[in-house]
Amino acid sequence: MADEPITDPTDDAKPAPNPKHDWMLGLLRDALDSDLLDSAVVFDDLVVRVRSGSWRRAAEIANEQLECDYLCFISAIDWQPAPREGDDAGGDASSPVQPTEMSYGAAGSEGRFQVFAHVQSTSGHHGLTFKADVGDDTFSVPSWVPVYPGADWHERECWEMFGIVFDGHPALRHLYLPNEFEGHPLRKDFPLLARFVKPWPGLVDVEAMPAVDTPEPAAVPAGDAADTPEPAAVPAGDEDAS
Repeated sequence: MADEPITDPTDDAKPAPNPKHDWMLGLLRDALDSDLLDSAVVFDDLVVRVRSGSWRRAAEIANEQLECDYLCFISAIDWQPAPREGDDAGGDASSPVQPTEMSYGAAGSEGRFQVFAHVQSTSGHHGLTFKADVGDDTFSVPSWVPVYPGADWHERECWEMFGIVFDGHPALRHLYLPNEFEGHPLRKDFPLLARFVKPWPGLVDVEAMPAVDTPEPAAVPAGDAADTPEPAAVPAGDEDAS
């Protein structure tokens, strides 16, 4: 048998076209029209960017027309480069090196913050990722809870960590942090040393244990010391026996 050619796994060969991507994009274009802003395929995953006003409409189309009945996650991203101060400003040992200028992922962006969600079809074995820009004027998008009830906790976490409001969510409240916590920890400009600058909101002042008064041993009267019998001496012959 002739030797088969060896292929380099690092080759950037384009994957074969996926007909389901064309089918999903066609339905989304017909339903969203100009509210579908851009699309891309990354590692055979279709990424679609929509206007924030059509964020819930995209969920409805995915659930009803694309048969995507399973919500994997909803989250957000802050595209601003992380600030570097002190020792971190001299170099970046991470791989890949973190960007120093604003850059965006697949399907682009018009601002710093985006929300994204991934849905799957358990029957059709296909799925896609939606993205939407979060405008600075409202800093909110419609909630997906009316379409995917499992979005409840995902949106609460996203609101807590990024500050993005999900309009129509039944109860946006904290999952991890105390109510008094200030800021949003997953924003790139969140000061990591905040807990040292001011006390952690959940910290409770612990009072020192009260000192225990240890009674001093009673003094032996001088006259009684002479009356205390001396221990009996051991006879010399008994020392060897012992």
